[in-house]
Amino acid sequence: MPRKYRCTLPLVRSRTHKGLCALLAVLWLAGGAVLAAPAAASTPAPCAGAALRPSAADLAAVETATLCLVNAVRTSRHLRVLRANGELARVAAWQVRQMVALDYFADVGPTGQTPLSLIAATRYSTSAVAFTVGQNLAWGTGLYTTPLHIVAAWMASPPHRAIILDGAFRDAGAAALASVPASLAQGLPGATYAMEFGVRR
Repeated sequence: MPRKYRCTLPLVRSRTHKGLCALLAVLWLAGGAVLAAPAAASTPAPCAGAALRPSAADLAAVETATLCLVNAVRTSRHLRVLRANGELARVAAWQVRQMVALDYFADVGPTGQTPLSLIAATRYSTSAVAFTVGQNLAWGTGLYTTPLHIVAAWMASPPHRAIILDGAFRDAGAAALASVPASLAQGLPGATYAMEFGVRR
């Protein structure tokens, strides 16, 4: 199930310290696979692109709509809007590409990488004494590939909803790919999503 990953780093920062936090995350939180089943639950106010089915031509609009919908959910519950973050978006894009290319669906990859280890290797953690990250993944086929359905599916799943409604998070990055891991899609066209959440201290 989705989890929050937290790493507190020494004030003297180095790649070694980042690697240590990443290793601890692998040892402590391995096996946290996530799945968001398609759902058609209602979500707050529509966002531009919310009904798009991802294709190579409209991925940017789909990703923007996904973040917009998550923020609509948060503001409807009086939570702070998440800021779009390029580093988190790049990690999300890497996640969806890896899952499709290597035919798996989990937050811990085949080589043991976690959201924490991936984000710790980016500039997102620069100058942070501590940072916490979370990740939601989803896939769908047919009508269930739109941002509206994906966010509704996350909101219908208590662990995914808890990540979305976590008031500690300040930043986010969403990514979508117009493809699904082959073992899941059964030949049907679909889409895979990842959304990274983060806060730096």
